[in-house]
Amino acid sequence: MVLLHVKRGDESQFLFDTSTGIGVEQLAYDLVSIYNGRLKVSRVCSEIEELAKHGIMLPSDMIGLTDEQIEELHLVDEWEDKCIPSGGFRVNHDPVGRRNGRQPQSKMVDVLTKAIEEAKTMISKKLVAENKLLTMRNVQEALDLLRGAVTIVYPMQLPPHDPIRMEFSNTEDLTGTQASLEVIEPSKVQLWFAGKLMLPDKRLGEIVGQNEKTKIIVKLAKLNEGAPGREPVISEDAKKQMMMQAYRRQEELKKLEQNDDDQYLNSTWSDSRSLKRQVHGLEDVKFKFTK
Repeated sequence: MVLLHVKRGDESQFLFDTSTGIGVEQLAYDLVSIYNGRLKVSRVCSEIEELAKHGIMLPSDMIGLTDEQIEELHLVDEWEDKCIPSGGFRVNHDPVGRRNGRQPQSKMVDVLTKAIEEAKTMISKKLVAENKLLTMRNVQEALDLLRGAVTIVYPMQLPPHDPIRMEFSNTEDLTGTQASLEVIEPSKVQLWFAGKLMLPDKRLGEIVGQNEKTKIIVKLAKLNEGAPGREPVISEDAKKQMMMQAYRRQEELKKLEQNDDDQYLNSTWSDSRSLKRQVHGLEDVKFKFTK
């Protein structure tokens, strides 16, 4: 199987294996699906962290308003009493006014927190350094784990306007958010290898050869985004090794400069008459002076 090290720009994303017979168009779809899936898991984890602190999302017309403004406008959250977390709640007001401030009890918070940690580990970029593959199945398992934890705490389901529920049902609207800039639409994805665009009508083997034990770096990019930067000739690890060697050499030169004096003239090995004394048997002769 061909091992792909997938990057976005200069940042490693995940490892993926495939065969030389796969079409570039299908490969691009598979890779961008995993890439977008990782982003979805990260977004859900971020929202569940807020859910564990401040409860469910407020309706859109109540977000950002103070309690006085809500009362003055006679606004009512119809989901507040329908979505009470298992085991009850404690009040913890949301400082940004997005959620209703009904925080789940500590045991339920632990359920959510543990699920977040496990899900992040399942799709972590650290898997690249550990030489572990990432598949769409792993991404889906992470989402299922998060969905299960939320269901335990809120068996009645979250309000339909809560971004967590929208993410799980794939109805999220990312328009105008930073997340929308990170997501790559499958119809607008491009793959780059060795500084060249991988044409969608080609097969992988036509570009990298037929060796199934090949390992290559593939970069994801958006349509009309331009060619991503080439990989450096010297890797970061090699660069660090070179810097360490240069530092050691510099320290050695400093020591040599400090020792650059004529003390060596007093050394036995530097005495030009040492050999003559050895021949005449005078090497170890000592003279004792008496008065």
